[in-house]
Amino acid sequence: MISQHVIPLDGARLGATVVRSASRGPAVLIRTPYGRHNHIAEAHGWAKRGFTCVLVDVRGRYESTGDFVPYAHERADGAVVLKWLHDNDFSDGRAFAVGASYAAYCAVVTALEGELAGVIAAVPALGLGETAREPGGAARLACRLGWWAEHGGTSTARPTPLPYSLEALPIRDAFATPAWQSLWDAPPLSPLWTELSTMDTPLLAVGGLRDPFLRHTLRLAETWRGPTTLVIGDWSHDLDTRDTLGGRRIGSLYTSWATAPPPRHSAIAVSSRFVLKAAKRALPNPVMSTKREFRAEPTRPFPSREVGVDLRCDAEREDRALLLAECGEGGVLAGLVEVEIEAVADAPDADWVFRLAVELPDGSWPQLGHAVVRHRHTPGEPTKVRAEIGPVGAEVPPNARLRLEIAGHHWPRHARNPHTGIDAVDATELLPSLREVLDCALSLPWSDGAPVDVIKEVGR
Repeated sequence: MISQHVIPLDGARLGATVVRSASRGPAVLIRTPYGRHNHIAEAHGWAKRGFTCVLVDVRGRYESTGDFVPYAHERADGAVVLKWLHDNDFSDGRAFAVGASYAAYCAVVTALEGELAGVIAAVPALGLGETAREPGGAARLACRLGWWAEHGGTSTARPTPLPYSLEALPIRDAFATPAWQSLWDAPPLSPLWTELSTMDTPLLAVGGLRDPFLRHTLRLAETWRGPTTLVIGDWSHDLDTRDTLGGRRIGSLYTSWATAPPPRHSAIAVSSRFVLKAAKRALPNPVMSTKREFRAEPTRPFPSREVGVDLRCDAEREDRALLLAECGEGGVLAGLVEVEIEAVADAPDADWVFRLAVELPDGSWPQLGHAVVRHRHTPGEPTKVRAEIGPVGAEVPPNARLRLEIAGHHWPRHARNPHTGIDAVDATELLPSLREVLDCALSLPWSDGAPVDVIKEVGR
């Protein structure tokens, strides 16, 4: 049975749809800025499994009134919606907050305001500063411009996004939409993270190897105090899991976890070919260099590529260093690849990009993962730069080699560092930078885990 509702707020009204299960059981709460009508099929899936599903448009979006200011109202509004859910007897007393991307943020902050049976946060986009920059400080570009062009300052997704240019400078002036400027002034981590370390609610955190916010999925799982299950899969932000979970969609993972006994702490790494428990300790690997010096030119920036892309497409580029590592008997990599280099740059501020690929017997070089670190320099003086690539999930055949490319840009996924000391989002002048890699240490997370069915595993 489906029913439509209005939830009164201070200064606004939220549109809600309730899809009831046939029997009395727990409720699932999904609050979204992307239109609750887009989740009707998902709601019916939950209802068939005994969960009444409550879908709510967040303040200022679709059928909810008020102003949509990203991340500003979701915590307080979540408290009101959760109380409304219980006051209307939509569950047996248990409620799960569920969401992906921005809706994952809505689910997480709802847990801070009321008692929940569990939280499911998939490919979470956990705040302004968290989405604007990498943990290493580099500014994200393509996904931020694209999101704000479609959703910033409007009550519905724009059918024709606002025009923007990935090359235009300064980035800060790209739009006049509300909160766009504050995106770049926000701290890398909001005060939310301190509170998350006190949470006892069970958490399922789902990240994708090709999701731009993967590192914050890891941080969420590491910060959360309560029982936490972490699943990292070979999918992107769209959560297309059909090639990874045996043809099953992500909802099968959610319901398996939600219907299981209270979960324990666990971590599972997933790829399209295997599902493994947490990796062993990272082991050092000898690295030999074939090219140490390069010139980073922001007017022709080194390109960003997705995990799995054959990096032979960039084989002719000279604007990167190249180091190789022999893998001996091979095996399975599942986890973070640790990199430390000693390097020299002639710029006061530089981005260091690390792309890791494996050379396969068929001649291809699929990318396993990447990392971007923004680093302050004393021009001309050696400095240490550390990064964590991934996490990665890959099978490495015997006698294969890993290719570690080190470059100065990762564009358009990340903004071009101007090499002037000015923040990339404020730069109006772009200068080239000469680089040299003096030394490199690489640690690889070889795993000895056994293959399992991830959906069954999280439901144990």
